[in-house]
Amino acid sequence: MKLETFELVKGPIFTNILLADEINRAPPKTQAALLEAMEERQVTIEGITYKLEEPFFVLATQNPIEYEGTYPLPEAQLDRFLLRLSTGYPTPENLVKILKSRLKWGKDDPTSDIRPIISKSNFLELQRTVEHDIYIDDAVLEYITKIVETVRTDPRVIAGPSPRGALALMKLSKALALIRGRDFVIPDDIKTFAISALAHRIILKTEYILEGLMPEDIVREAVNKVPVPKEVRKR
Repeated sequence: MKLETFELVKGPIFTNILLADEINRAPPKTQAALLEAMEERQVTIEGITYKLEEPFFVLATQNPIEYEGTYPLPEAQLDRFLLRLSTGYPTPENLVKILKSRLKWGKDDPTSDIRPIISKSNFLELQRTVEHDIYIDDAVLEYITKIVETVRTDPRVIAGPSPRGALALMKLSKALALIRGRDFVIPDDIKTFAISALAHRIILKTEYILEGLMPEDIVREAVNKVPVPKEVRKR
């Protein structure tokens, strides 16, 4: 007996860690669909909503050189990314380490040798610890606000970080505090991630772009300008 029915075959979005390689090569329709997954932690197919399993987060790379055949991410979508990093070229010392690692692997693709270093349950527990057990003082929250406001009101900026940018900086600083063995946030945690959390959320005026000004310069100036809190309570 033949049944003419559809069967859902779940694609790569149904995972815990999604790597979107060269995301600016994906068409706008695909980029827009990814927004729902990133923001709502769900996927809608033929009107039916499927919740994504926790933890879920997206890592994406972007080709910064070739623009032919690419679709630059709109500002609203860039705003969904917690932070943006630019690795640049490795130092000579790190390049030597890369070459030695390749010799040790004995092959180009070492993925088959990768072993887990943390379980899913432990990862979720770390997320809960960051959320509930890492303290951030009001003075540090005001420090974040002043940095964001300084960036937003800069006369060279058309549009600055939304509240999502301030939230990203707060969450990153709490995670960094845990990594550094503290249960409280200090101003240096904010400084560490200010550029990575805010620069990709800034739109500069055209004349300043032509002069070579970068969003990172705006954030760097703001961090140097805003006074660091004199007293920060640990709990």
